[in-house]
Amino acid sequence: MTGWTAGRVPDQHGRIAVVTGANSGLGPITATELARHGAHVVLAVRNTAAGEETARRIGGDVEVRELDLASLDSVRAFAAKLAADHPVIDLLVNNAGVVLPGPRRTSADGFELQLGTNMLGHFALTGLLLDRLAAARRSRVVSLSSITHKNAHLDFDDLMFERDYRAALAYGRSKLATTIFGVELDRRLRAAGLPIVSTLAHPGLTRTNLTPRAWEHRGRFGQMIARLGLLVTQSVEQGALPQLRAATEPGVRGGQFFGPSRLWETRGPVTEARLSREAADPAVGKRLWAAAEELTGVSYL
Repeated sequence: MTGWTAGRVPDQHGRIAVVTGANSGLGPITATELARHGAHVVLAVRNTAAGEETARRIGGDVEVRELDLASLDSVRAFAAKLAADHPVIDLLVNNAGVVLPGPRRTSADGFELQLGTNMLGHFALTGLLLDRLAAARRSRVVSLSSITHKNAHLDFDDLMFERDYRAALAYGRSKLATTIFGVELDRRLRAAGLPIVSTLAHPGLTRTNLTPRAWEHRGRFGQMIARLGLLVTQSVEQGALPQLRAATEPGVRGGQFFGPSRLWETRGPVTEARLSREAADPAVGKRLWAAAEELTGVSYL
């Protein structure tokens, strides 16, 4: 494949980068490239033992810190310690996520697990680190979307999907919410005149550790789907390129969205991706933001 590659990541020396979910999936690739180009990378992970192993493989200037995005207490503790140790943060890659966990599960705060982890945890984390991001000359926040957001719809009367729960739909909703968050964050940062750029990316269909786990609860049928998925997906190295471009390419504008360019944005070289109509709707963004503030207790912008 041709096009934008990790070799085009500019020098990152002197920059502090935080990557959530940095010990699996797209996270280690993103963290590795940032460290390889000179950034000090904070691996924000739920499993610190796995994080330490990832740090050993990456080498470079990295540190491991515990973060469970499914717990607002953990998010607050992580943000407080990080802010105390790093007065300036240049890059926050909101990469972590859970996908299709089978039967409905809830976070430590009672949120539907996928929404609570993928969007609400990152919403709170971003707000709690906003002062440190604003202290940088031109920082960025990258939100990890998914092509599943294009067919999803938020039900504000049942955000936690307590009625007729279906895991795949809940995942799509969580990624739509994440996408709306990234776009609305851009609107609010612009309005506030803050020197922070909010960008978005999605990996298309990529072979991460989540690919087989997404179907493991479906028995033999799920195992068959998982094997087929491994055949049609692209490599994790290719899948990480959209968020690396969103995180590092000079001149990226707030609100830009990157993803694969081929086969309905499922694979291929990186290009600008398309938002769904609902994701781009300012009225929906305003409504979701208000809901997220109420649910997390974190208010900003």
